[in-house]
Amino acid sequence: MHSTIYKICPEPLWRTAEASGTFNGSAIDLTDGFIHFSTAEQARKTAAKHFAGQTDLLLVAVDAVALGPALKYEASRGGALFPHLYAPLDLAAVKWVKALPLGGHGSHIFPEFDA
Repeated sequence: MHSTIYKICPEPLWRTAEASGTFNGSAIDLTDGFIHFSTAEQARKTAAKHFAGQTDLLLVAVDAVALGPALKYEASRGGALFPHLYAPLDLAAVKWVKALPLGGHGSHIFPEFDA
């Protein structure tokens, strides 16, 4: 559906994944049995709902096509289809990682999304 999907991740957790070459997910991902991602259109609402007020976050852009059949789009918030990865994330699929700072107004400041 989307060629690029996004993961919002605490920087220390992501740096651990970079050291190992694989991201197994955050605590909620491990509990749910899949890694939660958002599309570009969903990422800001995801940040506001699940990461409000948090600092030291990163936005990770991932090549959705490279994930193959382990990536499924499933109904979630408001019936919208969200990308869920039913496998560890191989970091070879990562396009880029950028800081996701918290702005003075309390919302995160997003970089430009991939077209």
